Amino acid sequence: ENPQLSSLDKTDLAFSEGSQSLYKPEPLEKVLNGDVLNILKVTKFFQLSERAAMDASYVQELDGILKEARTIENHLKQKRESLKQRFTVIANSL
Repeated sequence: ENPQLSSLDKTDLAFSEGSQSLYKPEPLEKVLNGDVLNILKVTKFFQLSERAAMDASYVQELDGILKEARTIENHLKQKRESLKQRFTVIANSL
Protein backbone atom coordinates (compact mmCIF):
# COMPACT_ATOMS: atom_id res chain seq x y z
CA GLU A 1 0.00 0.00 0.00
CA ASN A 2 1.35 3.39 -0.92
CA PRO A 3 1.99 5.47 2.25
CA GLN A 4 1.72 8.73 0.26
CA LEU A 5 -1.99 8.23 -0.47
CA SER A 6 -4.34 10.03 1.89
CA SER A 7 -7.23 8.17 3.43
CA LEU A 8 -9.61 9.96 1.03
CA ASP A 9 -7.55 8.81 -1.96
CA LYS A 10 -7.57 5.26 -0.58
CA THR A 11 -11.35 5.37 -0.30
CA ASP A 12 -11.68 6.67 -3.87
CA LEU A 13 -9.30 4.00 -5.12
CA ALA A 14 -11.18 1.23 -3.29
CA PHE A 15 -14.53 2.54 -4.58
CA SER A 16 -13.16 2.79 -8.09
CA GLU A 17 -11.80 -0.75 -8.01
CA GLY A 18 -15.00 -2.08 -6.51
CA SER A 19 -17.22 -0.29 -8.99
CA GLN A 20 -15.20 -1.58 -11.91
CA SER A 21 -15.91 -5.12 -10.88
CA LEU A 22 -19.67 -4.34 -10.78
CA TYR A 23 -19.65 -2.47 -14.10
CA LYS A 24 -20.71 -4.55 -17.06
CA PRO A 25 -20.34 -2.68 -20.34
CA GLU A 26 -23.39 -2.89 -22.58
CA PRO A 27 -22.94 -3.84 -26.21
CA LEU A 28 -22.58 -0.84 -28.48
CA GLU A 29 -25.61 -1.91 -30.53
CA LYS A 30 -27.83 -1.89 -27.43
CA VAL A 31 -26.59 1.57 -26.40
CA LEU A 32 -27.11 2.94 -29.93
CA ASN A 33 -30.56 1.40 -30.19
CA GLY A 34 -31.51 3.06 -26.91
CA ASP A 35 -30.15 6.39 -28.14
CA VAL A 36 -32.01 6.07 -31.43
CA LEU A 37 -35.20 5.23 -29.57
CA ASN A 38 -34.76 8.29 -27.34
CA ILE A 39 -34.11 10.48 -30.40
CA LEU A 40 -37.27 9.13 -32.04
CA LYS A 41 -39.28 9.83 -28.88
CA VAL A 42 -37.95 13.40 -28.66
CA THR A 43 -38.61 13.94 -32.37
CA LYS A 44 -42.19 12.70 -31.99
CA PHE A 45 -42.66 14.96 -28.95
CA PHE A 46 -41.49 18.00 -30.91
CA GLN A 47 -43.74 17.07 -33.86
CA LEU A 48 -46.70 16.87 -31.51
CA SER A 49 -45.69 20.16 -29.90
CA GLU A 50 -45.47 21.83 -33.31
CA ARG A 51 -48.85 20.39 -34.27
CA ALA A 52 -50.36 21.66 -31.02
CA ALA A 53 -48.91 25.12 -31.68
CA MET A 54 -50.34 25.08 -35.20
CA ASP A 55 -53.72 23.95 -33.87
CA ALA A 56 -53.63 26.78 -31.34
CA SER A 57 -52.84 29.31 -34.08
CA TYR A 58 -55.72 27.92 -36.17
CA VAL A 59 -58.06 28.34 -33.20
CA GLN A 60 -56.91 31.95 -32.78
CA GLU A 61 -57.38 32.61 -36.50
CA LEU A 62 -60.85 31.06 -36.39
CA ASP A 63 -61.74 33.18 -33.35
CA GLY A 64 -60.68 36.28 -35.31
CA ILE A 65 -62.80 35.25 -38.30
CA LEU A 66 -65.84 34.59 -36.08
CA LYS A 67 -65.41 37.98 -34.37
CA GLU A 68 -65.23 39.69 -37.76
CA ALA A 69 -68.31 37.76 -38.95
CA ARG A 70 -70.28 38.87 -35.87
CA THR A 71 -69.25 42.47 -36.46
CA ILE A 72 -70.41 42.28 -40.08
CA GLU A 73 -73.65 40.57 -39.01
CA ASN A 74 -74.38 43.34 -36.49
CA HIS A 75 -73.59 45.99 -39.10
CA LEU A 76 -75.97 44.35 -41.61
CA LYS A 77 -78.74 44.13 -38.97
CA GLN A 78 -78.34 47.86 -38.27
CA LYS A 79 -78.48 48.61 -42.01
CA ARG A 80 -81.64 46.48 -42.39
CA GLU A 81 -83.27 48.27 -39.46
CA SER A 82 -82.31 51.64 -40.95
CA LEU A 83 -83.81 50.65 -44.32
CA LYS A 84 -87.04 49.48 -42.62
CA GLN A 85 -87.34 52.86 -40.91
CA ARG A 86 -86.74 54.73 -44.18
CA PHE A 87 -89.31 52.61 -46.04
CA THR A 88 -91.79 53.23 -43.21
CA VAL A 89 -91.25 56.99 -43.51
CA ILE A 90 -91.63 56.83 -47.33
CA ALA A 91 -94.78 54.64 -47.07
CA ASN A 92 -96.34 56.96 -44.49
CA SER A 93 -95.66 60.02 -46.65
CA LEU A 94 -97.42 58.44 -49.65
